[in-house]
Amino acid sequence: MTSSPPPARHPTTAPHRGASRHNSPSSRLDPEIAARLKRSADGLLPAIAQQYDTGEVLMLGWMDDEALHRTLTTGRCTYWSRSRREYWVKGDTSGHVQWVKSVALDCDADTVLVKVDQVGAACHTGARTCFDADVLLKEAELGVPARSEHQDQ
Repeated sequence: MTSSPPPARHPTTAPHRGASRHNSPSSRLDPEIAARLKRSADGLLPAIAQQYDTGEVLMLGWMDDEALHRTLTTGRCTYWSRSRREYWVKGDTSGHVQWVKSVALDCDADTVLVKVDQVGAACHTGARTCFDADVLLKEAELGVPARSEHQDQ
């Protein structure tokens, strides 16, 4: 009988003597950046990927300190897979690479916006974006005048 390997531990939640679970010593993220981040209880930040030239919102992924470091230093988006409990570089298996153009924190430092040049589909379903298949409300359904009709002149 063989025993299964122990479950993978998330790098930012593994206990480390003298370090908080949010700023793991295994991460190479600049400490000044790490100190600013407001992470979820499991040490993650939502990371929104947006097409840099069109503004199209492509997907939402999750990053810990190390994934953010890798994204900032490699020019490729690296995420933490919550289901597989491992890092993944967008496009390594699919070829649908996200080339990083810029990275910004929101005003609360709890969300990262990564502007990318997306090659191929961003969604795991094969769609260009994760946000076009299930539209809950369209602008035309709002019942308000179009923007150009109520802008100040």
